[in-house]
Amino acid sequence: MALIRRLKSLRRKRWLAVLGILGPGLISALAGDDAGGIGTYATAGAAYGYNLLFALLIVTVALAYVQDMSSRMGVVTGKGLSDLIREEFGVRTTAVAMLALLAANAAVTVSEFVGIAAAAELFGVSRFAAVPAAALGVWWLSVRGGYNRAERVFLILTLAFGAYIISALVVHPDWGAVARGALAPTFQSDPRYILMLVALIGTTISPYMQFSLQSIIVEKGVRMDAYTPQRIETLAGVLLSDLIAFFIIVATAATLHANGVTDIQSADQAAMALEPAAGPLAKSLFALGLLGASLLAASVLPLTSAYAICEAFGWERGLRKGADEAPIFYGIFTTTIVLGAALALMPGVPLFTLLVLSQDVNGILLPVILILMLRLANNHRLMGAHVNGRLGNTIGYGSVAALIVLTALLIVGSVIGIGG
Repeated sequence: MALIRRLKSLRRKRWLAVLGILGPGLISALAGDDAGGIGTYATAGAAYGYNLLFALLIVTVALAYVQDMSSRMGVVTGKGLSDLIREEFGVRTTAVAMLALLAANAAVTVSEFVGIAAAAELFGVSRFAAVPAAALGVWWLSVRGGYNRAERVFLILTLAFGAYIISALVVHPDWGAVARGALAPTFQSDPRYILMLVALIGTTISPYMQFSLQSIIVEKGVRMDAYTPQRIETLAGVLLSDLIAFFIIVATAATLHANGVTDIQSADQAAMALEPAAGPLAKSLFALGLLGASLLAASVLPLTSAYAICEAFGWERGLRKGADEAPIFYGIFTTTIVLGAALALMPGVPLFTLLVLSQDVNGILLPVILILMLRLANNHRLMGAHVNGRLGNTIGYGSVAALIVLTALLIVGSVIGIGG
């Protein structure tokens, strides 16, 4: 009996160890499917049906390589991305990179509070009550150390978006059309279409993901001999995140686009895609998922900004330190939350449209971060035998080139449109 109890105890400990390893990866993956991501994927499906699935598949491959590159740099060098940028490129380049990160994160943080506002209004709660309460709650949970428990609650709420998978299957979409959308590239010169492409890339490969992932790798102290399990976890997170994105596009294409709803202007319309699976509960289910995703990312993004910027310039950082020990860290963290909440409450703000536009900011600024990452990952002095391979460089620089070309086309198309 004693042996059986011991075996059971060991089995429980093993399961707890597995859950401890998988937790950060799962949370990181679903944090990517935040309010801006949900808004972007839903809008893509409603506006263009299955046509943007090909772009999502390409971006998924790019994200897998970018995340793998980030985690590999963390394992090999034992340093965060901000540290490496400062050491290798100097203060001026670091300032540009940190400005790009801060701008991107600030835009997405606004979108998270917009998501909170939209979710609250679906429950009949005024955004002017919900957003300040959420901002205060996010700040308090992070500073007072209750964040880890709250993080798991937020994560559970995001699982409501699994209803999109059920909805996509229940409505029996034309799987032939889905396959054509995923495998046959299409392109339109319309600025709105290009804007959606940039947003799709920006929301899938968010700059904050690379900084936060590499910092976690370094903090965990992962060594090269333990890199394979970490790599599997990283890639599994990418696949999970983009699988949900895939079904959001399929569900909205099969329900909204197929019924002539091609321009989503509200959370109510986005929730309509869940009706085949959830019926009258669709609105509440969508609101729960949107609230959880928004709260989770609204917690992660300000912290990522504060950690990355303080790491880059050698300032004291960390929630374990007091505000008097790390004033700049707490200042960046608090200011990002306050500004995000305040901008989300501006009168006349088109809430759902702003979710997509915030991801465009991500996409436009992303090349700055990717170019620096690629140069670091190809540095033999830093990476030794673990520098990027030819395929990784092709995908990385190809992603940068695609974003630059799309941004240029977007600017030219907008100027021609204004001139016309």
